[in-house]
Amino acid sequence: MEEQKIYCCIDLKSFYASVECVERGLDPFDTNLVVADPSRGRGGICLAITPYMKSQGVKNRCRIFEIPSSLEYITALPRMKLYMEYSAEIYGIYLKYISKEDIHVYSVDECFFDLTPYIELYGKTPREITMMLTKAVLDETGISAAAGIGTNMFLAKVALDVTAKHSPDLIGYLDQDKFKKEIWHHRPITDIWNIGKGIAKRLEKYGLYDLYDVAHFNEKTLYKEFGVNAEFLIDHSKGIEPCTIKEIQQFKAKTASLSNSQILFQDYYFNDAMLVMKEMVDLEALSLVDKNLLAGTISLKIGYSDSNIKPAGGMMKLPEYTNSSDKLISYFTKYFEKCVNPILPIRKITIGLEGLIQEEYVQLDLFSEYETNEKERKAQKAILEIKKKYGKNAILKGMNLQNKATARVRNKLIGGHNGE
Repeated sequence: MEEQKIYCCIDLKSFYASVECVERGLDPFDTNLVVADPSRGRGGICLAITPYMKSQGVKNRCRIFEIPSSLEYITALPRMKLYMEYSAEIYGIYLKYISKEDIHVYSVDECFFDLTPYIELYGKTPREITMMLTKAVLDETGISAAAGIGTNMFLAKVALDVTAKHSPDLIGYLDQDKFKKEIWHHRPITDIWNIGKGIAKRLEKYGLYDLYDVAHFNEKTLYKEFGVNAEFLIDHSKGIEPCTIKEIQQFKAKTASLSNSQILFQDYYFNDAMLVMKEMVDLEALSLVDKNLLAGTISLKIGYSDSNIKPAGGMMKLPEYTNSSDKLISYFTKYFEKCVNPILPIRKITIGLEGLIQEEYVQLDLFSEYETNEKERKAQKAILEIKKKYGKNAILKGMNLQNKATARVRNKLIGGHNGE
């Protein structure tokens, strides 16, 4: 008989705001503090607020102007390096009790743990082990935490997100029976891990408003609506999650890299070649979005007309994982300017996107340009849909219309040859 697994998921409460309070010798549970950059104006997003502000009705991730004018609060400028230092210290605390093979770092402030082997080792219940971990973090750093315990990773996460807040010790617990009693009819469904507003809206078309509805709905219709992703939705609606921490750590993306190579039909010089490179990067960024992948490294190789001259280029690790076309074009442009001879004629351009990982394994940096990223992502998705429906040239960017651009012609090719 297969061993019953027990997982927990620990979330550091209002992490960035709590760190700022600790640094100031303040208690986040009786202090009004906002982590935000006022220089971005009153429409700027608050990256974190203290639990005390939440208790007064202020919404997390609100905009500055949405904070009641009657409320006095401290504004702390974001300090990502400091938060990463705290996160690393806390991970070190976890390692005193749990092996790294049994920890999955989900984000800067959240980790999953496989508690199964430690119940006998410590002679403690899963709840007692979880409390031991959160107490150690509180004692050594001053940062409080909430947690969820479950018989699989999904249940542990839902216990954290939904039931922990109603527990006096901020620790929730779910097995499949409790899941059906406490979560099946929970609304809004967007409280459930990995179900955002977009998925919820698509479910509403079929009159599905909670996981009970999804669990008892026609599976063929769900597969028609969501494709292969319906499998996760159906499993989760029944409280099922077969993936383990060990499998996550052993995970390797099927697509290790994406690349695009182009041989130019005439000599291109610096600026014109850079334009073609930007077109190529834009195309591959859409491929990343389509495959739900993020790139952590880029590569560039430039072949000159004179084959006796050594090609320029190499690889560059990015400071973030991204599938943003704007960001990738910016990184490639800087690298192109750094390594390509501005005088020599060019005949071949090869770009690569390496270190690919699935989007769900990375929580996006809250200090990135959130609004801009969201707008660009929606635009990229819309462009993909239009191109799939009406053809690659159905929508073009201004750069694609420039004299030396090649994308319009290449979009008509099949396997590098004319497809018309």
